[in-house]
Amino acid sequence: MKKKIAYQGRPGAYSHLVCIKAFPNYEPVPCESFEEVFKKTENKETEISLIPIENSQAGRVADIHNLLPMSNLVITGEYFHKVRHHLLGCPGSSLDSIKTAESHLHALAQCKDFLSNNKIKPIISADTAGAAEEISKVKNNSRAAIASELAAKIYNLTILSSNIEDAIHNTTRFLFMKENFEEVRIQDAEYITSFIFQVRNIPSALFKALGGFSTNKINMLKLESYMLKGSFKATQFYVDIEGHPEDDNVKQAFEELGFFSKEVKILGYYPASELRKD
Repeated sequence: MKKKIAYQGRPGAYSHLVCIKAFPNYEPVPCESFEEVFKKTENKETEISLIPIENSQAGRVADIHNLLPMSNLVITGEYFHKVRHHLLGCPGSSLDSIKTAESHLHALAQCKDFLSNNKIKPIISADTAGAAEEISKVKNNSRAAIASELAAKIYNLTILSSNIEDAIHNTTRFLFMKENFEEVRIQDAEYITSFIFQVRNIPSALFKALGGFSTNKINMLKLESYMLKGSFKATQFYVDIEGHPEDDNVKQAFEELGFFSKEVKILGYYPASELRKD
């Protein structure tokens, strides 16, 4: 039986495209929400959950940092996808005939210059693939969607203009999540460890909590804070560092972190993507 990978969105979404590229031998399973994505793997309906966590232009994906700690899954890999937006129209339409373009808010913002230069009005839609599906149904030569090349193929649309994003560095980082950590550590691979923590309510707690990473010469790749359950007092931190939990310096840093923190939880450790070197 073919293994499966769950993603959020409709067929043709960028997450769907990443599933195909990263796991070509897996069957992609579309889900309505991120919660459903996690549940599919937790219930053993799929082997992997694919989750977008941040974009180089739009920043972190809403709700993901709150959902990750609640999941029973662990992060086992990362994938960087360079976003390539395309203007899709019904067969027979042309760039000159297009008056409006529908897509997700972020996709429209990332193609702002193209839309302005071609006098095309942006129309906000729930998601990119959903916009492509809608355009395929209305069959109106003045309406277009901004979506992936996969969406064009699935919904039988014509690519009127390719790579219309304003920034060539537009990249989304995805995480792969499974039930369990990989049993064997890959030798000579550079690892990333992701974790969350809350600091204790004492003076200079954050400074002291993070001091161990500096003294143990650990490179911190990401440090983000966000409020818990809408409270202005309870703050949680999400961190990515270079290193593996079994490394001596990482162990020492976590030991120091524990003195000044509470609820430290490792979300995953996984080989760093080769694209981090670019």
